Amino acid sequence: MKKICFYPVLLISSLFVIDSGCSKNSNPSENKIFTTLDSTIVPITVPGGNTVAIEDPANYSKNGFGLWEYGPGLPYETRLDLMPPSYKNAAVSKSAGLIRFFTISDIHLTDKESPAQAIYFRKDRQHLGANVISLYSPLMLYTTHVLDAAVHTINGLHENNPIDFGLALGDLGNSSQKNELRWFIDILDGKKINPDSGHDDDPIKGSNNDYQDEFQATGLNRDIPWYAAIGNHDHFWIGSKTINERLKATMVGGNILQTGHIVTEADAMDKMTYSNGTMDGSTLYGTIIGEGIVAEMETFPIVPPDTARKAISKADFISELSISSSKPSGHGFIQPNSDNVFNGCYSFEPKSGLPVKVIVLDNTMDNNDVPAPDGIYGHGTLNNGRYDWLMSQLKSGQDEGKLMIIAAHVPIGVAVGTPMDWIPAAGYTSEADLIEQLQAFPNLILWVSGHRHLNTVTAFKSADASHPENGFWEVETKSLREFPQQFRTFDITRNSDNTLSIFATNVDPDIKKGSFAEISRQYAIASAQILGLLKPEPGTGPATYNAELIVPLSPEMQEIIKNYGKQ
Repeated sequence: MKKICFYPVLLISSLFVIDSGCSKNSNPSENKIFTTLDSTIVPITVPGGNTVAIEDPANYSKNGFGLWEYGPGLPYETRLDLMPPSYKNAAVSKSAGLIRFFTISDIHLTDKESPAQAIYFRKDRQHLGANVISLYSPLMLYTTHVLDAAVHTINGLHENNPIDFGLALGDLGNSSQKNELRWFIDILDGKKINPDSGHDDDPIKGSNNDYQDEFQATGLNRDIPWYAAIGNHDHFWIGSKTINERLKATMVGGNILQTGHIVTEADAMDKMTYSNGTMDGSTLYGTIIGEGIVAEMETFPIVPPDTARKAISKADFISELSISSSKPSGHGFIQPNSDNVFNGCYSFEPKSGLPVKVIVLDNTMDNNDVPAPDGIYGHGTLNNGRYDWLMSQLKSGQDEGKLMIIAAHVPIGVAVGTPMDWIPAAGYTSEADLIEQLQAFPNLILWVSGHRHLNTVTAFKSADASHPENGFWEVETKSLREFPQQFRTFDITRNSDNTLSIFATNVDPDIKKGSFAEISRQYAIASAQILGLLKPEPGTGPATYNAELIVPLSPEMQEIIKNYGKQ
C-alpha cells in the first residue's frame, strides 16, 4: 500500500499531524538522506470536481489538495548531445571524482507582513500566467523553515560524501529587503531566526508552535564554503521594478503600497489605483488584508512599521554578505586578488590543486538600464564592463588550462522573447551572438542558473564537428519556494575515455513529520494544483530531472586532467 501524506490541520488551537509515516525520516534507513534518485514526491490527484481558493489553506486537505505520496526514484538520463555521432559511451568507467558542489536558487525568503508587496495582482492570470504564484501563496509563511530544512539536508549529504562548495544562485530574498537577506545569511550561519516583522505576533500562544516563532537554524556545515550570485529580486522590488523614494518609505512604514497595474502600466509605480495588500501575521493562515481598488475601499489598515525592512541595493547586498560567520569571508565578493572581483562579479578556484575555475556573474539589470517594452527589470545583461571582464576571465582560464564553470542568476539561450531574455550590451548583439563567443573557450563546460524556477538542462553543441569540446551544458535549478522545492548537487568525474561526466541530481529537502517545512510542502503542492502547474508547459522540461552529462575535452585538457581526482 502506498503511503499517503496528510497534513497539519487546525484542531483545538494546536497543530495536530496524522502520523502517516510519510516523512522521509520514517523510511527504513532513518539516518540516510535521500535524493530523487531514491524516491520522488508525487502529488495525489485531487478528486474530480473539488475546488478551493488559493487564499484558503485551512481547507486544502479536506478538499484533497496538497496530499502526496512517495514515488519511485528517477535514474540519471545519460546525455550525449555534445558528443560526435560516432561516440557510443560503451564500456566507459568513472576513473576519478573531481569535484562536488550544490546549487540552491530562488529561495525568495519573504517578509510576508511587508506593506510593499503585490498580492492583489495574483488574480491577473491573463497577464501573469503561472507567475501569480510568485506574488502570493500561503507557502510565503514558511520560506525560512524550508531553507533551514534544505541546509539540514545538505549537511546530511556532506556527511555521506563530502561537498566541496555551494552556490546560492540569486533571489535569496523576495522583495529586496534587508531583513529577508539577513534571514538567509543567518540561517546558513546557524543563528536563531525570528521570521516575524513589525509587531511580535504569536498566532498560537507559546513557543515552537506557529510560523512566527523564533527557531534555532541548523547552520551549514562549517567545512562547506558557500558563494552567492546576485538575483533580480535581490535589488529590484519583487524582482521587477526599480525602487524609488516612495517605495523605500513604504517598505519601512505602515501604509500598504498603492500602485497602478504593475504589468500593464509602465508608470505603475507612480500611480495609486490599487492597494496591493499584505498578510496579517497574527492569524494562523496569514489572512490577506488591505487589498483592493483604492476608489472602492472604505478603510485602509495600517501595519506596524519596521526599519529592518530597509530596501537594499546591489552594493548593500554585497556588503551584507560580509557580515557572516560562515566561510569564505564575503562569500565570494572578497578576494585576495582584486582582479577576480568586478562590479558584482568574481571568480574563484574551489579546490586547491585542481584546475577548475568558477566564474560568478551578476547578469541582472542595473537601475539606470532602459527597461524593455514590458517594463520588467528581470532580463539578463552584461552591461557596464561586465562583458569585457567575463571575456578576460575566460581567456585567462583557457590560457592556464583550467576547466571553467559559469554561475549566474539568469540563464542564457532558453527564454528568448520572454521577460527573462537578454538585453544586448557592448560586446554582443544577442544571446545567440554571446553563446557563439562563449563557445570559443573549449574549457567552458557548464553554466548553472536559476531565475526561471525550472529544472531544465540545455546543450549548446559546437558548430564545428571536428571540435566537439567547444560545446557546453547549461543546468537550471528549481526554486526552493515552489513545488517541487528542490536544490541540486553536481558531481564532476573523469572518465576512462578522457571525457567528463557531470551528474546533476535533484534533491528534495528532508523534512520531519509535523514540521513547518512539511506544511510548506503541502501548500506548495496545493498551490500548484490550484493554478494548474503540475503539468509542465512546452519547452520547460519535467518538474524533476536527473542527468549524466557527458563532456568532451580538448586534447590539451585531456592531458592536464588525466592525473587529477580521487578513486
